[in-house]
Amino acid sequence: MKKKESSNPDNQEKSQQADEPKIEKNLEPFRVDSARKQLTTDLGIKINDTDNSLHAGSRGPTLLEDFHFREKITHFDHERIPERVVHARGSGAHGYFQVYKSMRQYTKAKFLQDPNKQTPVFVRFSTVAGSRGSSDTVRDVRGFATKFYTEEGIYDLVGNNMPVFFIQDAIKFPDVIHAVKPEQDNEIPQAASAHDTFWDFVVNTPETAHMIMWLMSDRALPRSFRMMEGFGVNTYRFVNEEGKAFFVKFHWKPLLGVHSLVWDEVQQVAGKDADFNRRDLWEAIEGGDYAEWEFGIQIISQEDEFKFDFDVLDPTKLWPEELVPVQRIGKLVLNRNPDNFFAETEQVAFCPGNVVPGIDFSNDPLLQGRLFSYLDTQLTRLGGPNFTEIPINRTLSPIANNQRDGMHRMTINMGKTAYNPNSLNNDYPKPGLNEKEGYVHYAQAVNGTTIRERSESFKDHYSQASLFWNSMSDPEKQHIIKAFQFEVGKLNSKETRQKVVDMFNNVDHELATQIAKAVGANPPTGKPQTPKTPQIKASKALSMENSVKGVKTRKIAVLAMDGFNGKEFSSVKAALEAQGAKMEVVSQVLGSIKSQEGEKMDVDKHFISASSVLYDAVYVPGGQQSVDALKKQGYVINFINQAFKHCKAIGATNEAINLLVETNIENVNLADMKSKEVVSDKGVVTSQTGPTSAFNDAFILAIAQHRHWIREKNENIPA
Repeated sequence: MKKKESSNPDNQEKSQQADEPKIEKNLEPFRVDSARKQLTTDLGIKINDTDNSLHAGSRGPTLLEDFHFREKITHFDHERIPERVVHARGSGAHGYFQVYKSMRQYTKAKFLQDPNKQTPVFVRFSTVAGSRGSSDTVRDVRGFATKFYTEEGIYDLVGNNMPVFFIQDAIKFPDVIHAVKPEQDNEIPQAASAHDTFWDFVVNTPETAHMIMWLMSDRALPRSFRMMEGFGVNTYRFVNEEGKAFFVKFHWKPLLGVHSLVWDEVQQVAGKDADFNRRDLWEAIEGGDYAEWEFGIQIISQEDEFKFDFDVLDPTKLWPEELVPVQRIGKLVLNRNPDNFFAETEQVAFCPGNVVPGIDFSNDPLLQGRLFSYLDTQLTRLGGPNFTEIPINRTLSPIANNQRDGMHRMTINMGKTAYNPNSLNNDYPKPGLNEKEGYVHYAQAVNGTTIRERSESFKDHYSQASLFWNSMSDPEKQHIIKAFQFEVGKLNSKETRQKVVDMFNNVDHELATQIAKAVGANPPTGKPQTPKTPQIKASKALSMENSVKGVKTRKIAVLAMDGFNGKEFSSVKAALEAQGAKMEVVSQVLGSIKSQEGEKMDVDKHFISASSVLYDAVYVPGGQQSVDALKKQGYVINFINQAFKHCKAIGATNEAINLLVETNIENVNLADMKSKEVVSDKGVVTSQTGPTSAFNDAFILAIAQHRHWIREKNENIPA
């Protein structure tokens, strides 16, 4: 299927610059299309039967001389490569990055200079703890890794959807991953942090406190990769042409806003569609709704390194945007799906050590260790040092070096010499003659005693965890409390449960009290003690309630059967699609249904395969025959109850209002809805006179709010 081009005329015009290298062209020699071609072996021998092995007689033994059988089975036996230790379950897409204005003041990196130039990228999203076969929607951190194919070489920005990490020093990485992975005696549970070994590690490692607050928040349950922030996590350096350096943190800000699912919902999504986030990204790109983020940077001059109440090199700390504003300097657009999941998404290899001139490393102790571990793991996973020759990992810039041989070497290197210095080849390939011709590390003064010790400035583990809690809206706080209650309630160890309560009393007393109440632990004693007065007590940037809201690409389920009001449906559909929303018709069976006007409409999903958890909102058009039939369907009643429980927008017009009466919707004024033209109450929008423009506007506004959290107090909804 031919991929759609960018719908932005300006970007489309810029993308046609023929003199710029593109990742599509880089991969083109390696693409194989077998359409209308006769089957062959790997060596090109044509085959006319691939269904029957070579036998000695039709019922005799299989013969080992059957080379086609041997090749086919051998390849099958070896077609899997080792799974990633972390970030095993992923989804990727191609696109481009374009800077808004030159960043010459801060960095000499060429891809951050020219606003008229597009840099090809490949981005991989992933969960962290689960295996490749786990679900997309587990409570977990999400990886957000971007490979820039710049004119100066590959630059990998390897980050997550949370700005901080569990640990401060990379030497602890095996410990945190061993703790969160399935327990070693029984390999249970899969892709979950709700078990004893993980929380035992947490209570014995106070530096995890801040990250745990993020993990227990709805940030760990993204609605979509397209509605997820990305962070570089570590502190890097920008270096400009004059050699001046700046500390920098990287951000990806989604143009659709930051939105999540809810815990009860994700558990059901895992059963209905384990590929929920993967499918969302793939279908959006195929449909021309390209995924977009703005690239943001936080800059701190080296002179200001010690002016904050946190250490800028501590990976368990964020830089509050109120203190260090995020400058949005460019845009990332993902507009093309991979042609082959294994060749691209599975074989892509990222490493934080892949940088270009103008980007360098800080002394962040987590980053320093990552520079080794990412490269080391690729050697095992991809079979040796030549993984950079795999098409998806190849740079677009010229390559000339003396690296040779090894497993899976793809290039045929010519000439006699493979060393420096040499005279037989005039010393080629040789280093550049000055700093402008190559990568130069920032000249940092280093002075200290060789010692295994953590800086005193890294020892405040609770101030920013409290900052995160104080920044949450009331619904977000309630979700964090329930997440703790679920996770800690799963623990067999009473001692660990009590330690969790005592540890998070240092974050917030009420939070710890609510955890204790549900998990059989003693309530915390005393108030939390903060080591110092924070520079800020709350940050608006940390709450998703302050995010961009809208209806673009939102999916709305339309519940209808024969006899639905076609005019009402058409009116709502036109209004929603004009705002970029998507509608899917859900009915009893697949095929088509007929409106009361006699027109046929295709059904997208049937009741058994669909569920409200797969949609952002629900609309029920009028039509007495359709509504009477829907009332008899238990799936429909449950569908609406479930959507109401999960605080999603619900719309109904004319006779469909009577369907709402049959559900367990509570604390919504149904009497007014049955008598007034347009009523919007807690995200339930109705019109007794059909979908007027006032109804359409109210329904669009209700969907744009993402959720109507006031309805969460209805605990008795049976869904």
